[in-house]
Amino acid sequence: MSELFLPQELIRKKRDGISLSDPEIGYMVQGVTDGSLTDAQLGAFAMAVFKCGMTMDERVNLTRHMMNSGETLTWDQHNLDGPVVDKHSTGGVGDKISLMLAPIVASCGGYVPMISGRGLGHTGGTLDKLESIPGYDATPDNSVFQSIVKKIGCAIIGQTANLAPADQRLYATRDVTATVESIDLITASILSKKLASGLDALVMDIKTGNGAFAADYKMAQELAQSIANVSSNSGVPTSCLITDMDQVLGHSVGNAIEVVECIDFLKNPNNADHRLLELTIELSAYMLQLSGLASDLKTARIKSMNALESGKAASIFGKMITELGGPSDLMERPEKHLKPMPVITPIQSNSSGFISEIDARAIGLSMIHLKAGRTKSSDAVDHGVGISNIVSKGKWVSKGDPIAVAHCRDQKQLDYLQLEFPSLIKLDEKEPQLPNLIKEVFNSNQDLKS
Repeated sequence: MSELFLPQELIRKKRDGISLSDPEIGYMVQGVTDGSLTDAQLGAFAMAVFKCGMTMDERVNLTRHMMNSGETLTWDQHNLDGPVVDKHSTGGVGDKISLMLAPIVASCGGYVPMISGRGLGHTGGTLDKLESIPGYDATPDNSVFQSIVKKIGCAIIGQTANLAPADQRLYATRDVTATVESIDLITASILSKKLASGLDALVMDIKTGNGAFAADYKMAQELAQSIANVSSNSGVPTSCLITDMDQVLGHSVGNAIEVVECIDFLKNPNNADHRLLELTIELSAYMLQLSGLASDLKTARIKSMNALESGKAASIFGKMITELGGPSDLMERPEKHLKPMPVITPIQSNSSGFISEIDARAIGLSMIHLKAGRTKSSDAVDHGVGISNIVSKGKWVSKGDPIAVAHCRDQKQLDYLQLEFPSLIKLDEKEPQLPNLIKEVFNSNQDLKS
């Protein structure tokens, strides 16, 4: 049947708002994968979807065909004694939660095969953070990856070329054809990679606010409901939490410096940034509840905190690092392997007041300026540069007080941050009302669950 399809006719149908059948979508995805669909045709198809949208059946079919465009992981032969569960974030500034979340869930009996991405734009990537650890192998083959997940309970690696290859080409096309914001295509892009991991359950962290990709709240809601429905209709129960990204998550931004914060978080949870702790535990609780490892969210929160406070999660994180080629004493001696920068200096406030606004997006962009992030995928990253001890909304600071600590390679970088950073923090005489960290939770085919 597929040889009877003409790409231009299927593009025309979608351009005119007509739904495509499962075989038609399968034909288009095959063309994306094997190159028989030209760049021009792929761009036209992406724009047609962007303008006219897709039905739920089309989204499910597109996701499934993209998922099956390459290798998929199965776990039956590994005889795991718990569910396979994962979490994905749409990206934020200072979002290092995956590094603590995976070992917490593993401590509670889950298996977490987390395939993460690199930073692009103003948001940091989990993979870049881990690659600041000497020796860490972020691209093991599937057999090694799965054996580590079985042995340790979790492993965090990067996407291989064989995982959802259709998505890799489609995303590159969307990036240069002004179709990135399509809810249909975002849904298929995220889920094709995640569902290829053979999951029993998935939790999504949809960021919204000035430091998020979905800065518009309505877009975040639409994306959350789309992902929850498509994933669940594909056989994987899913919850999507919409969370605040109007300030840095945690108190550091960078790569190595965020790993240091994660290690301290796992070893000393009582000293952790309260927003970072709250969201990590909440995401863990949803993963445990959704995958059947806890009967309800209250029980799941208690189990998650116990895994953290007992030190079990820290132990699993250390084992994961070692299994993937990193140093065996990273948890005990992080400063030995994550070398401090030559210049470490406080950045002072230019005035007094309550911290009322923080431009998280601009902070992320300042890191790109210092090469801690990238503007294109081929850019090299300086893993050492960063900012720590960033103030939080609602805190009072006096003129001259430190509002962050710069970790730089030279005086030129320090001068840039001392000039730029204070302008990204807005002060007010009145104490601001702090927004809810978790704004809404969406489950499949339901509008709201609390």
